[in-house]
Amino acid sequence: MGIIIMLIVGGIIGWLAGMVMGKDIPGGIIGNIIAGLLGAVLGSYLPFVQFGPVWGGVAIIPAFIGSLLLIFIVSAILGAMRKR
Repeated sequence: MGIIIMLIVGGIIGWLAGMVMGKDIPGGIIGNIIAGLLGAVLGSYLPFVQFGPVWGGVAIIPAFIGSLLLIFIVSAILGAMRKR
């Protein structure tokens, strides 16, 4: 049951980060889950955001900040590739 909750939390975080950034994450729901979970991993390495509530094994604030960074990086790379 913990994995399902973690996937749901990752999807919600990825969706919220996409809404805040104003970017559509490629892949729909799966893309949101991947962005949320990879954002959680990325956010866990940031030294200044090691706080906040944990739900489903995912720290919400670091995961959200990490997802924002991930979406920014991916959109910058995709934008640079489209210009070519």
